[in-house]
Amino acid sequence: MKKLLELFLAFAKIGAMTFGGGYAMIPFLERELVEKRGWTTSEELMDYYAVGQCTPGIIAINTATFVGQSVAGTFGGIAATLGMVFPSLVIITLIASVLTNFAELQAVKSAFAGIRVCVCVLIFNAVVKLWKGAVPDKAALVLCLAVFGLSVFFDISPVLFVLLCAAAGILFTRLGVRGK
Repeated sequence: MKKLLELFLAFAKIGAMTFGGGYAMIPFLERELVEKRGWTTSEELMDYYAVGQCTPGIIAINTATFVGQSVAGTFGGIAATLGMVFPSLVIITLIASVLTNFAELQAVKSAFAGIRVCVCVLIFNAVVKLWKGAVPDKAALVLCLAVFGLSVFFDISPVLFVLLCAAAGILFTRLGVRGK
């Protein structure tokens, strides 16, 4: 029961501090789950995050569920998921009750403009951290550049990219293009 409460509180803390969506939460996940609690490694966390991104639903919720389940089984997944959702539910309910009264105030508009800038920086930092672990060799770099180029010029499903890159990773390893 103690571990379930720890999971709930850890993810409630992450959920309360994450602004800007899934990518912006990566630094918070790293700090809380890898560095502070040791519940997962950076590589495992990125794997959970990648699978969470490929499955239906919200990335933050999916990732919380995967981590919680790995730490404490099914009930751990439920506790982590509820912890991630709880702060947003409370905050959104409070904001929705007062936002319509204040949304047009210049101070509120300016605050949101500042928050958007901060979220961009958090996402950029997450990309830099992901890059270090995700692109360890030339084969991965080729895949990265190919997916980037195709995603810029063509409207291709991210699911297709993930499936093709998974197949390419397996193929590259079997052909000896990259290490096992």
